[in-house]
Amino acid sequence: MKDALTRDEAVEGVPPGAGEAARAALTRIRAGETVAAAEFGPFIEDRFGVGTLGLVWDTFGPGRVAAHLVADARHHQPDGIVHGGVWCAMVESLASVGAALEVLGRGLAPVGVSNATDFLHAHREGRVDGVATPLHVGRTQQLWQVVLTRSED
Repeated sequence: MKDALTRDEAVEGVPPGAGEAARAALTRIRAGETVAAAEFGPFIEDRFGVGTLGLVWDTFGPGRVAAHLVADARHHQPDGIVHGGVWCAMVESLASVGAALEVLGRGLAPVGVSNATDFLHAHREGRVDGVATPLHVGRTQQLWQVVLTRSED
């Protein structure tokens, strides 16, 4: 996602320069459709998630955001398993983008206030899918649950 929107930058719910593809995709989401990430064009420019982690955005929909990560050696801690911070960052990225889509057009910029991550299995390499869904969307707070899964789980 681009740098946080300020109250002055939100125009019809789409930041300046987002383009017609992003406007069309957001209109479809607001109408209840799920949209493939590619349909947003450059609007979802999550430099950390995409650029640093290698996160791949899959779909955006009302109340659901999905992405995946293909873990490899760059994500490893010294013991050869994926560093727990990678999972925390993936969770934060998914929940933040979901929260941003919920408030887009209201002149608000969501920020994370808490990230509690439980690690159930070690992972070395391969695809991990993430799905974020809101448990609560209030006027000033949102609570998102993010579930990460592997095909072998």
